[in-house]
Amino acid sequence: MDKRKDEGKAALYQRILSDIRDHIVSGEWPPGYRIPFEHELSAQYACSRMTVNKAMSELARAGLIERRRHSGSFVSRPQSQAAILEIHDIRTEIEAMGLPYRYELLSRRERTATRQDEKDTGFAEGSGLVDLVCRHHAGAAPFCLEERTISLAAVPDAVGQDFETTAPGAWLVGHVPWNAAEHKIRAVSASEQHARMLAVPRNSACLVILRRTWSGDVPVTHVTLTYPGDTHSLVAKFAPQNV
Repeated sequence: MDKRKDEGKAALYQRILSDIRDHIVSGEWPPGYRIPFEHELSAQYACSRMTVNKAMSELARAGLIERRRHSGSFVSRPQSQAAILEIHDIRTEIEAMGLPYRYELLSRRERTATRQDEKDTGFAEGSGLVDLVCRHHAGAAPFCLEERTISLAAVPDAVGQDFETTAPGAWLVGHVPWNAAEHKIRAVSASEQHARMLAVPRNSACLVILRRTWSGDVPVTHVTLTYPGDTHSLVAKFAPQNV
């Protein structure tokens, strides 16, 4: 009899765990969503608070929820880590977290490089450029805003590429060999426009990565990647230099 009770509790625990995980991964419960209190879940599943607490603790250990004393439990924002000296595909980052990936192109514009472009990014004045603004989603939540400029002198095939369904970063890696890159990393407060695009409060902390790549001596692309500050971290591995 006791064995059957234990098996029933285990099955109910797994059901609660799976139900809440499905709500989160599907995007039905977005980051910041307050999960029903334990006493509410206990009533919903007709089980003890101990069974509910066990499931919630497992979800917290997995990083799917954040438990706040006196406030309840909330869906966590997805966390990502990237190596500073590597160029990562954003889709791969998101799928590695077990979340569905979605990409959208917000704008595409062809123009001529100005003197300021040449000064700031090395694109020759008068050369052709493509400006792109894209957004990457992890589940239902915006994960990263990508603002990219591509040199048509270095990548002439970009003229015929609309980037409606293919993110420019992944497309460039497959089409243009690069041999040098530069990263700059900084923290900024979200402007009104960026806050709206990333669905975060205005002036909240954001992590910004500015990257330039070259093919030989020719600049290929300049990109600004903006992440909500609590979703992304950068990792560097290093060893002592030989003296």
